[in-house]
Amino acid sequence: MDKFLVRGGNPLKGKIEIGGAKNSALPCLAATLLTPETVTLHNVPYVKDLITQRRLLEDLGATVLTPELRTHKVTARNVEVFEAPYHLVKTMRASVLALGPLLGRFGQAKVSLPGGCAIGTRPIDLHLKAFEQLGATVSLESGDVVARAPKGRLVGSAIDFEKVTVTGTENVMMAAVLATGKTIIKNAAEERSDGTARSHPFRAGRPWRVILRRSTEISAPIWRSAISVWSRERMGSCTTVVPSA
Repeated sequence: MDKFLVRGGNPLKGKIEIGGAKNSALPCLAATLLTPETVTLHNVPYVKDLITQRRLLEDLGATVLTPELRTHKVTARNVEVFEAPYHLVKTMRASVLALGPLLGRFGQAKVSLPGGCAIGTRPIDLHLKAFEQLGATVSLESGDVVARAPKGRLVGSAIDFEKVTVTGTENVMMAAVLATGKTIIKNAAEERSDGTARSHPFRAGRPWRVILRRSTEISAPIWRSAISVWSRERMGSCTTVVPSA
């Protein structure tokens, strides 16, 4: 088994550069699908999953430029394909994050069931139930998740996750920002990467507001996180820095 052997006794000094967290960068890249305007992301780590996510955006029709190391400029103005292909999704579970923004902005999305998870099988049924609560019709067709908003746009709703899901929280938040009305997500995840999703896509196009607040139920002895999302019809451009883990 590999190990680190650290010999102390000397004061530490100097400067190091902390790279961005993969799990923060992935939802940020997915969120660029929400707007036709250019989104600039700095401090994007150079790892395989981020390369795959970039390929996915390009397959959907987005333009992804890297003017300098760890900087991505994404313009999703000419997205004409609403399907995340299996050959990409099978290698990275986070590809399912394309569902929320595609469904929210275009009213339709098709994504192969995700793979690429070393932890084991983690179903996305909580995502799909939440999309249905936002007014979408969801079906499984030959191993693909097909979701459509019957009237072309989702409708805000109150969603209470049965259990905490980080990717599910991120996916539903991205779908909700372009839905009509207000969406409240209860039992939402509060991990750092989820907090990044709150701070990034909803900064684009003020006055977007995502309010993190605490709520509790009389029958529940513990505090539960709730996120309220007020939506508008269009999002603007954004520049942000992907935080470290």
